[in-house]
Amino acid sequence: MNVFEDLEVWKKSCRLTVSIYKSLKDCNDRCFKDQMTRAALSIPSNIAEGAERRSKKEFINFLSIAKGSAAELRTQIYIASKIKLLSASECKSFITELKIISAMLQKLISSQEK
Repeated sequence: MNVFEDLEVWKKSCRLTVSIYKSLKDCNDRCFKDQMTRAALSIPSNIAEGAERRSKKEFINFLSIAKGSAAELRTQIYIASKIKLLSASECKSFITELKIISAMLQKLISSQEK
């Protein structure tokens, strides 16, 4: 691996994070908004941090943390849908993207474990 900026999963998760921020810009529930944006930010941030670490084992660990953050954010989006914090179409799009990101992270983890 060269640099984290070259990783498609990092690029995709950055775009998703920007979309989450934009969708929540007018949200009045500060606690929920903060939790969702922290989870979203955690995905590309952990990919980047892991890529800059010294060992493959550390990289895998940070990828696993990013994957966990993706699951956390998916859960929050399901809840946001139920309480009408986000539109149904936004939620569907975000869930689809997060499932793709999770699968990409799993592939990257598997490739690093070999």
